Amino acid sequence: MQNRENLKAYAAFASVSFFWGTTYLAIRIGVEVLPPFFFAGSRFLISGLILATFMKMRGTPLPDKADCRTLAIVGLLLLGAANGAVVWAEQFVASGLAALIVATLPFWMVGIEAALPNGERLTAKKILGIITGFLGLLILLWPELQGSMEDSFLKGILALSIAPLAWGSGSVYAKRHKVKTPPLMSAGVQMLIAGSVLCIVALMSGELGRVVFTTQGVASMVYLVIFGSIIGYGSFIYALEKLPSSLVSTYAYLNPVVAVFLGWLVLDERLDMYMVFAIAVILSGVFLVKQSVVRPQVSANSRATTEVMQPVKEKTAPGK
Repeated sequence: MQNRENLKAYAAFASVSFFWGTTYLAIRIGVEVLPPFFFAGSRFLISGLILATFMKMRGTPLPDKADCRTLAIVGLLLLGAANGAVVWAEQFVASGLAALIVATLPFWMVGIEAALPNGERLTAKKILGIITGFLGLLILLWPELQGSMEDSFLKGILALSIAPLAWGSGSVYAKRHKVKTPPLMSAGVQMLIAGSVLCIVALMSGELGRVVFTTQGVASMVYLVIFGSIIGYGSFIYALEKLPSSLVSTYAYLNPVVAVFLGWLVLDERLDMYMVFAIAVILSGVFLVKQSVVRPQVSANSRATTEVMQPVKEKTAPGK
């Protein structure tokens, strides 16, 4: 029985490592035919409704007023701002490149933590990791910096820079404001709130007039709902309960590699020596930062409260 549970736990970890890496490709394919805010908002509304309804039917109570406030703030930062920025940016930026920029999330998180009262101090290893990671970004963007950048590409890069900042802020906020609501109900409520706001943004920006449902768009939406949100998140929760969090957090190293490879394989996106070297340098920086963080023992519920997709305290997510 124990061996069977271990096998299921490792299968769940493998699902997180792979499926959350594929979400960048699904987003890129989806925004080719669907407006970005409508696409992201609808995806989260559907996912949130399914999760919240499922948990309610199992007897899980809805969050109280205090938890709702916290979940609203976290959901709007993680899914509304961060994931919304990734989806908007992927109109102009390749999926693999987007995944690598989002992989800088740990650098932003340690910076935010250090800036807060009683936050974790920056150590020499953290600073070295941050410098290493941003050097990797410079290598990644060097071919574009050598030529003339299109305005749309530059806007996409700027949006992707906002995404890990928003995700890191939401993650740190969630870490400091615990909720009593179980993780899956928390995730469902966060998705419902963020999805509603993104759909309002879509309405106000005139996106609804540009919505045309195609097989490509619907397939991308369904894939993200099932494999990005429901299976991906459920697998993450299960893996956290059964495996060491230090092992589960290594999905952050695997997601960008999966995204870059699939972008090259399916959409013929860039994959050259600059990209390979940049991946190694950025992930080396992430490793240094993660190795320098002292992790307290916390429950699966508190670890998972901020993990909604994608890609969350450890993630990256924003693309998930």
